[in-house]
Amino acid sequence: MERLWTPWRLDYVTGAARNETVDCVFCGVCGEDVLDPLVLYRGDHVFVILNKYPYNNGHLMVVPFRHIGRMADADSEELGELIRLVRISEMVLTEAYHVHGINVGMNLGRSAGAGVPGHLHVHLVPRWEGDTNFMSVLGDTRVVPEEPASSVNRLKPIFQKLIAKE
Repeated sequence: MERLWTPWRLDYVTGAARNETVDCVFCGVCGEDVLDPLVLYRGDHVFVILNKYPYNNGHLMVVPFRHIGRMADADSEELGELIRLVRISEMVLTEAYHVHGINVGMNLGRSAGAGVPGHLHVHLVPRWEGDTNFMSVLGDTRVVPEEPASSVNRLKPIFQKLIAKE
């Protein structure tokens, strides 16, 4: 039997990654005084974070600071910055990973598949032609060849560069 070692997932599977004093994983990292190593950019109303349990390298989420669960609850400043950072995230992923495509999406509400149903967030999942493999299809396992810290080191400078150009 082959073994696929994923030691970074231990916190997730044991529940240790959840901060019991904060009910929402996004609210737990969005404060200005919180230094989360996966946060790539903090705007005025929205931040960009690398998904801790990605589908692919560079799987990002764009998240409002305010704990809101629906687009209808966002104000115009939040919506404007949200879509602006989705756009910049697309540009960052394209430059960093030379992606062939990107899945961009939101799951609004638990019945729609939201893992964090009370806090709106937009996923950007980089895709490449031919990236579907037998591990996902047959083994219900994802193979992500780049560690999160390496993804942050690759993406953060590109965010800084593109934000500075605006």
